[in-house]
Amino acid sequence: MDAQIEQKVNSWLTGAYDEETKTAIKEQQKNSPDELADAFYRNLEFGTGGLRGIMGVGTNRMNKYTVGMATQGYTNYLKKSFPNQEIKVAVAHDSRNNSRFFAETVAHVFAANGLKVFLFEDLRPTPELSFTIRQLGCKGGVVCTASHNPKEYNGYKAYWIDGGQLVPPHDKAVIGEVEKIADVNDVKWSGGDENITIIGKEMDEQYIKMVKGLSVYPEIIQQQKDLKIVYTPIHGTGIKLVPQVLKEFGFENITIVQEQATPDGDFPTVVYPNPEEKEAMSIGLKKAEEIDADILCATDPDADRVGIGVKNTKGEWVLMNGNQTAVLAFNYMIESRKEKGLQKPNDMVVKTIVTTNMIDVIAKEAGVKCYNVLTGFKWIAELIREKEGTENYIVGGEESYGLMIGDRVRDKDAVSAVALLCEMAAYEKAKGRNLYQKMLDLYAQYGYYQEDLISITKKGRNGQQEIADMMESFRSNPPKELGGSKVVELLDYDKQVKTDLTTGKTETITLPKSNVLQFVTEDGSKISARPSGTEPKIKFYFSVKTDLPSVEQFDETQQKAKDKIKQIIGDMKLV
Repeated sequence: MDAQIEQKVNSWLTGAYDEETKTAIKEQQKNSPDELADAFYRNLEFGTGGLRGIMGVGTNRMNKYTVGMATQGYTNYLKKSFPNQEIKVAVAHDSRNNSRFFAETVAHVFAANGLKVFLFEDLRPTPELSFTIRQLGCKGGVVCTASHNPKEYNGYKAYWIDGGQLVPPHDKAVIGEVEKIADVNDVKWSGGDENITIIGKEMDEQYIKMVKGLSVYPEIIQQQKDLKIVYTPIHGTGIKLVPQVLKEFGFENITIVQEQATPDGDFPTVVYPNPEEKEAMSIGLKKAEEIDADILCATDPDADRVGIGVKNTKGEWVLMNGNQTAVLAFNYMIESRKEKGLQKPNDMVVKTIVTTNMIDVIAKEAGVKCYNVLTGFKWIAELIREKEGTENYIVGGEESYGLMIGDRVRDKDAVSAVALLCEMAAYEKAKGRNLYQKMLDLYAQYGYYQEDLISITKKGRNGQQEIADMMESFRSNPPKELGGSKVVELLDYDKQVKTDLTTGKTETITLPKSNVLQFVTEDGSKISARPSGTEPKIKFYFSVKTDLPSVEQFDETQQKAKDKIKQIIGDMKLV
């Protein structure tokens, strides 16, 4: 074992750690030395989603000590940032195993340091935590969740005063403070319980009222109150608020997928509790087909991601991907506000650089400013903060099944997204069609965009290096041609340089540094490569565009676009 790793292991065996932890380490020394090395070879870091990792003993695992030390470091930064002020923080958690324990650990460390803590009585959706920070005037907050990751994972999302997740310089500064916590004895673990206030129903009511205020066409819901909705929380926190919100909107025909209704950190009916996965949606799809529903909606364990299913023109149930759901939501918010005379000259929408360019086209056509930011809702939240008072934020989203409607929550919010998507389904039903048919009409109007995503996982210590090598290879030797079209632009967000590969001319990219590469071809295809900030993965995003002459030619057009993406994947030697 590497000497540095061995030193870390010994410090846990001799330090102020509980006997259960020490016993688990000794067990791994004997039976799983490689697993032990992986558990100690580095410290968990804040990525795009904060702290996230497999639960277990070690510096590279989610446990009481890594959570406590992160919280102490975060506390120290809050105190430096807001000297001589009362510092209030909010703490929430999802349905994962150990989430309540981690949330209580966070609350006790905050409280022992003299911070005023608002701890939710029970599990709650992540967006409600963001809302609570703003509502109670908190300086920050934490939600214990690993979002859509497998059951072995847990995590820790840290938030700032605006209700958004940490962005530079705060994220790196917090890491700096965490790294100064060299020993578990540097953590104030207990004392100060009087600083903890338990919150619950009263905050739910304020949040629900806010979400109800986002409705654009309540009168259409009244006409379509029998819209058949099937909803699954996939064993997560959505069950706490989504059914209530739908009822508040005026929907009366809601069927909950009972097999997935009970919060359960083992996620017994799925492999991945992620609405992006067809397998996670299969029970919901079966129920939707059984009752001939109008729409199927699903949320992930912390209810920040949303997935939907609808019937296609042949009457078959299909799942909409994240780009399609985002297009529908952006278009609805722009179109319905315009119809109702609510559109303002300074309206803006925000998407991420890997999300479909179809949204840019729709916004431009409607005279609405569309901004592109780096991946992650913290960047959307930061842009809202920058533009506050000058531009009017309407909706934001990304291809990974995230939407943020209105600016009262500064993170992706599947609770409000489910409500608005059902309102959209009601709006289209009133016109005699469904969301699938609406999507086809939008393709015919703005062009057909086909997107795909490949995630390549590289586990363990060598995995990070393999991902770094892959990125470096694409960076130094960009492909000359993809899908039969010449690569004409390379955007390197890490170097913040956009290069015209035909002329060699360069431009500065004004977005913050991020390890993302994008290749743009002569015919408008866009390919993005991005290592994940929360998992040992590298993601490749593909987008090709073509015209859809008529809705009747959809199947043929779609197949050609899919074939082109396959060709691009082959050209990049990814499979």
